[in-house]
Amino acid sequence: MFDISEKPERGTASDPANPSLDQLRVFLAVVEVGGFAAAGRRLNRATSAISYAIANLEAQLGVTLFDRETTRKPRLTVAGRAVLAEARTVSTGVDALKAKVKGLSQGLEAEVSIAVDVMLPTARLVDAFGAFQAAFPTVALRLHVEALGAVSQLVADGVAGVGIRGPMQIDLDGLAHVDVGGVAMIPVAAPGHPLACDPPPAPGAARDHVQLVLTDRSRLTQGQDFAVISVRTWRIADLGAKHALLVAGLGWGNMPTHMVGEDLAAGRLVHLALPEGNGGTVRLQAIHRIDSPPGPAARWLIERFAGQVASRT
Repeated sequence: MFDISEKPERGTASDPANPSLDQLRVFLAVVEVGGFAAAGRRLNRATSAISYAIANLEAQLGVTLFDRETTRKPRLTVAGRAVLAEARTVSTGVDALKAKVKGLSQGLEAEVSIAVDVMLPTARLVDAFGAFQAAFPTVALRLHVEALGAVSQLVADGVAGVGIRGPMQIDLDGLAHVDVGGVAMIPVAAPGHPLACDPPPAPGAARDHVQLVLTDRSRLTQGQDFAVISVRTWRIADLGAKHALLVAGLGWGNMPTHMVGEDLAAGRLVHLALPEGNGGTVRLQAIHRIDSPPGPAARWLIERFAGQVASRT
């Protein structure tokens, strides 16, 4: 209950006093429903209590929030409109804080850190993260994008709690893994490249041309090769840069089909008919440390990636 005999702490526009969260929420209710009586019904309070809370808030802030003289319904003043945005921010922030604390008390993580291989299709990542945001709005996400053995390295070192790894799936003690599908790979080159011309290249011809190879930045598989045929290689740590060099005709290399589909359709790249093989599938695995099992949100994320594969079968 409020005491109408208690005088509010007064402030000025240049030195406002501290309003309470309850006062701000009463203010927001009046704005949203358009009147003091309606706000009272929403908050289950007497109209006089709503009026008193607003008068108290205006006294503390040192400004008039509503024009009560020229209209039957309270209308926001210029100052009231300015305060409205900040009041909403404060109210939303407090609600988010309460939701986060509630989640933590129930064992929900404050943040999920995940490392994914560059081979993972962006569409799968967007699907998983979009659904994750809806399911766990209070849990922050931290994303690392790496190649080859670097994903396993980040999980093994505890930098990431969950990983989606592709090639170079080294079996490390202490890591659990779950299959989450795969990525189709094909050898490609620009249409003017010697390997792309008719007739198809002879066996061994690819060995004589520069192969663009994705290199590893982790110590786990540093120096190891994945699907390397040529004796002449350019080693690149970024898949996007490799793609650009392929389109520019500076070599040939294996690429995920989802990354080069538009280039093949537009004629910017050609699927090479190499006698050594026209492509394959890279398996993807979700991994985590056995001694640090994923919490509810991270476990949900792993299940989402696995479910993407099941939904396609």
